[in-house]
Formats: sequence, C-alpha cells, structure tokens
Amino acid sequence: MRLILLGPPGAGKGTQAKILIEKYGIPQLSTGDILRAAIAARTPLGLEAKAIMDRGDLVSDDVVNAIISERLDQPDCRPGFILDGFPRTIAQAETLETMLSEKNMALDAVVELRVDEEELVQRVLNRAKETGGARADDNEEVIRKRLEVYRELTEPLVGFYGDKGILKSVDGMASVEDVKSAIAKAIS
Repeated sequence: MRLILLGPPGAGKGTQAKILIEKYGIPQLSTGDILRAAIAARTPLGLEAKAIMDRGDLVSDDVVNAIISERLDQPDCRPGFILDGFPRTIAQAETLETMLSEKNMALDAVVELRVDEEELVQRVLNRAKETGGARADDNEEVIRKRLEVYRELTEPLVGFYGDKGILKSVDGMASVEDVKSAIAKAIS
C-alpha cells in the first residue's frame, strides 16, 4: 500500500498514519524525520541539508526530493509507505510521480482528510488546553497562518490527484474510529 495523507494541520493525519502503519506494516515517511535521519547518518545529502539549515535557509526541493528518493530505495519501503508532509506543492507532486515511475512504483491512493476550518481551529485550541498548551504553535494566530499556507501551497494537490483518479476524500471531522473506517473503505 503506497499512500499520501493530505489535509491541513490538525486534521488527524498523524493519528490515522499510526493506525495505517500498524495495519499494513509499512513505514510513515515524514520529510522532517527523513532529513534528521540523513543528517544523523552523515550521508552526503544529509550533510548538504545540514549545511543549508545551519545557514538558516530552507532545504531546497532538489535536496528534499533526493532525500525522499533515497528513502524510497530502502528495503522497508518495498511493500509500501505512507508519505506525510510530502509532496507539499504541485512541483513536488510532479517530481514524485517521475521518481516513482523510475522505481517501478505507483501510488495506490491519496487520502484527503476534509475538515471544516472553524471547527478545526477550535479542535486544535481545545487540544492545546487539554495538554497544557505545551506547543508554541497551538495558538489561534499561528493555526490560522498554517491553514492559510496549506490552502495556498498544498490544497491544489486535491485537484491534481483528483484529476488522476486516485484521490479519496473522507470526513476528517468524524471520530477517530469513523475516520479509520472511512479510510479503510476508501482504499480497499
């Protein structure tokens, strides 16, 4: 099973990814985790990424794409994977498509967790209250900014993958169990 989870921050992608990882025994590929692992392993790309980050710059698409490509070549990705945080843009999605084709792989589905933004903001704020507000980004202004960035950069992927016929949309505002069931039905 090769999947992408799409949805704005706070939609429940991480929660659903954990469920899918257990069900299918496949790794979750988070760009942040992959970058940190490449840096820790001191791979050539990891060292390049570290130098860029040490300068305070954003790691370019070229470096992120190359690190994702390297990660997809690992044996644990042969049976499948869940991409989280990648692709974030149409350009990255197009590169991923080429990359997968060159590796004789294809996506099985792109699962979009649809949410009501106002309810989502309240959900994240309530979660912050329940957990003692430990995360600095769990305030309304930051949440709304992250949603705006998602709408501008990542939401166009819904149309991109919809046009390819592999987009599966589920109600991300439902209970964790109901979302889990809806995803299982959508990808079966």
